[in-house]
Amino acid sequence: MQIQIPQEVEEIIGKLKQHGYEAYAVGGCIRDTLLGREPGDWDITTSAAPQQVKEVFPKTIDTGIQHGTVTIMINHVGYEVTTYRIDGEYEDGRHPKSVEFTSNLKEDLRRRDFTINAMAYSHETGIVDEFGGMEDLKRKVIRCVGCAVDRFTEDALRILRAIRFAAQLGFEIEEETFEAIKKIAPNMVHVSKERVQTELTKLLLSPNPERIELVYETGISPFVSDAFHKVDRSKMSVNGGLPAKKHIRWAAFLKNAADQEVSSVLHDLKLDNDTIYRVRVLVKWLKQPLKPDQTELRRVMSQVEASLYDDLLELKRMISLETESREELETIVRLSAEIRERRDCVTLKNLAVSGSDVIKAGVKPGKEVGEVLNRLLDLVLEEPSRNEKEYLTEHIKKMEL
Repeated sequence: MQIQIPQEVEEIIGKLKQHGYEAYAVGGCIRDTLLGREPGDWDITTSAAPQQVKEVFPKTIDTGIQHGTVTIMINHVGYEVTTYRIDGEYEDGRHPKSVEFTSNLKEDLRRRDFTINAMAYSHETGIVDEFGGMEDLKRKVIRCVGCAVDRFTEDALRILRAIRFAAQLGFEIEEETFEAIKKIAPNMVHVSKERVQTELTKLLLSPNPERIELVYETGISPFVSDAFHKVDRSKMSVNGGLPAKKHIRWAAFLKNAADQEVSSVLHDLKLDNDTIYRVRVLVKWLKQPLKPDQTELRRVMSQVEASLYDDLLELKRMISLETESREELETIVRLSAEIRERRDCVTLKNLAVSGSDVIKAGVKPGKEVGEVLNRLLDLVLEEPSRNEKEYLTEHIKKMEL
């Protein structure tokens, strides 16, 4: 079988072979190509030692040279080239204590996590598939290379990767692999929260985000975090049709959680502050009914930034909620569009008067200026035609301050 590989990857493999070394594209890029997916990156494995790789190419970076990895730069893009290796003992449940370089490709493929990730390719040899990866792709299963318990004991992150791949590819986890996940789940304590979060986010952004239920079914959840483990799953449903945006998918997952619980889950998993803010806003407003009334909708739009308001409506339309009927939601979407088309004022930024105008109208500088502006905005939210400088200035003079 002929696989189309990028010209730069062919160039790297070709040069290594010209110097007498073996070289192959390997891992996820082969899996994705065979599935008709666009590979995120192309990794290369070779019999050449790291120093030998550096002698062949003029521009290299020592990205992981102790583990045999050198990055080759071509046209400002990096391509990782790793020497065939055998991993030593895994002492911390995550990383090998040492690595031993080998000249045997099969030994290198043997150390990899799943059969579908343990295939290599070059134009000369075609696909090298020592562990049944092609067959597992056809059967749509996730199966460990060799003994599943050993693979997960070596690196506990593989436990979550198995579930994430199942969600991304729509595959099932093979029985022995599934049982090994349940057995080795406590080893997740060895995995950093940042790495756990990365896998869970990829899972939620996948075409099958509902597979996050497997994190609970396999007994992994207590080792993610206490707050994550206690999430209310009674109405869990993360719709794969939702926009694949991090804050939207996490909000859908946490829609039944209280505000403090949302914060705890996301902070425990070290999500960035912007995502935490967006998820909290969405979850808060998901629980509050929106009324099909333009004045009320303007009030909500004044409190939620425009892009988040759109995300909120999308979430309400796509997930099962009892806050609004389907008909009400369609009306709300239509009324919201009308508000925007008319360019109704919904923020202080678009108010016809500014802080300096308020002071000119006789209000002392200080916190009262902000209070007056907010009262004026409330008037305009109620009736947009009031957003005229003359009308608002006159109204200031009549206010009791």
